[in-house]
Amino acid sequence: MVDTLHHHQALVDLAKEIDAPFFFYDLDVLQSHIKTLQTLPVTLWYALKANPLSAIISTLDDEGMRFDVASIGELNQVLKQGVNPQNILHTGPAKSYEQLGYFIDQGVRRFAIESTQQLQDVQSIANEKQVHIDVLLRVQLQWHDGEKNVLGGECVTPFGLSPNDWILYSKNHDLDCPYINILGFHCFQWGNILCIDKLERIWFTIADALHELAETMGIDLRVLDLGGGLGVDYQHEGQELSLAEINALLLKLKSHYPQTDIWLELGRYAVAKCGVYVTKVVDRKTVYERDMLVLAGGSQHLMRPTLTSQAFPVSRLRESSAQLSKMHLHGALCTSLDYLGEVQLPSDTKAQDHIIFHYTGAYGFTESMPFFLCHTLPAEVTYNKGLIKILRKAEAAGVWLK
Repeated sequence: MVDTLHHHQALVDLAKEIDAPFFFYDLDVLQSHIKTLQTLPVTLWYALKANPLSAIISTLDDEGMRFDVASIGELNQVLKQGVNPQNILHTGPAKSYEQLGYFIDQGVRRFAIESTQQLQDVQSIANEKQVHIDVLLRVQLQWHDGEKNVLGGECVTPFGLSPNDWILYSKNHDLDCPYINILGFHCFQWGNILCIDKLERIWFTIADALHELAETMGIDLRVLDLGGGLGVDYQHEGQELSLAEINALLLKLKSHYPQTDIWLELGRYAVAKCGVYVTKVVDRKTVYERDMLVLAGGSQHLMRPTLTSQAFPVSRLRESSAQLSKMHLHGALCTSLDYLGEVQLPSDTKAQDHIIFHYTGAYGFTESMPFFLCHTLPAEVTYNKGLIKILRKAEAAGVWLK
């Protein structure tokens, strides 16, 4: 993770220079982490939704990562960084005929197919352009854990089709198309998993069900895409999955299904710890005995706490020996939803101090709602081999307001 002690003076200098909230990414940390991840016995894809910053993409591309891309905007961003379209997998529930055609025209040849309409569309385009396309059929399983998350969990979502839907389609339609190669299945319904036993239960349930589905449909299951879901311990509760645990589980899964390649689409687990977010305390007050800090930046830059009711780990930029005290963090938006959680900070924290939010390399700026109330957009800064670059300056609303 980002060593804020090592970068302390740089962060102090940046806070003065930028004079606005900013994200700071240590690309050396990212590069080292990706090298370690590449030792896993699977094919890895980076889920671009976690962070599409150009420098993040280039660092991952240099390390041989492939890219899970869900929109034309994401596709154009990775292509602009020189990524080979052969290393791109097109995912996402909303793929129009035009979008599928655009991806194919740009050289993308791998697609996760979410519906029979998408399958028919990609077959039509492949036939028309006479290009060979690899596809994964996305499957949505039913779970009975009573648990929900942003990927659906046990809820019915627009992600994929049920096994019965795919079986029914295969009975009424010929899956053999001269330009379509069905590699296998994609199934991903659980996010930020921190328990290795739960991960094992989910992965084996998926693998067993989809191998049975493949046999029923007469598909040679060469690839099983399990998505991502590897968790980050935001609460520092000592629950985070270790690489050794993940490696052992993957080897166990592969021993059961040795003929099937396993794909993982990592987002949070790949990049979360390479980034921090820094913002200033605007006000400190006590309301009905609740100690509050009001910050310049909140959910307009960091939406995750609002979506998950879970705080990022935080620290203070100014060094202090004061005792830690419970404080509630609120952003600058005119809504009580702009709440960043209950945290422990030095009791002498006051206005003009800067708060550091850790693990914000994933699901930071591009997941947020930056235009609400016309606040300043945050800067984005990278550190790479001793060199600091401000890739995007903080921008006032006048830059984009029309």
